[in-house]
Amino acid sequence: MDDDSDRWVVENMGLTHLFNQLRPTLPWNALMDRMMEELHSQGKTVEQIAECLKQVPLHPRTISAMQSAHDLGCFSEVITNPTSVDGEGRFRIFPYHDMTSFHGCNLCPPNLCKGLVIEQIQASMSEKGKSRFIYLGDGRGDYCPTLKLDKGDHVMPRKGFPLWDRLLSDPNLLKADCHEWSNGEELESILLQLIEKIYKE
Repeated sequence: MDDDSDRWVVENMGLTHLFNQLRPTLPWNALMDRMMEELHSQGKTVEQIAECLKQVPLHPRTISAMQSAHDLGCFSEVITNPTSVDGEGRFRIFPYHDMTSFHGCNLCPPNLCKGLVIEQIQASMSEKGKSRFIYLGDGRGDYCPTLKLDKGDHVMPRKGFPLWDRLLSDPNLLKADCHEWSNGEELESILLQLIEKIYKE
């Protein structure tokens, strides 16, 4: 996306003032769940939230790149914070990790350590033989998982965003090859070249 989906909903559904009031008092997941509660109390439906999200700018080449990667079997699931719609029709957002016990990573927010997720995927893939990873990201929460990648893996940070800045600050910590991108065309070109390279190995 060319924007943050949470921020997009907050701004485009008139929640900026409440969001800014509550931001210092709640962790991100709880804050966004509270924003969904507010929308529900205003009579907004899940369908209206979905329609709002459909308006987020998304480069068409990003869509075709993801579709191509999926068709080639490069990923089979999306791992994110779980959501549901409760009995009253309210959209709920929950943390991926149990918030009663800290996941132990100081680089990640309490709701989701993507580094732990990458380690779980790596462990399950190692049983199947040789595997290579291509990690695309742009946010602060994408830094930890890039440090879990090995030589021969690839990270694709979005240029000018927090992950890219962080990787530039100490590139020696990264074992994976780094391929920056700025727009959907670059993302598609680099991603498909990397997939082709990995398939030829």
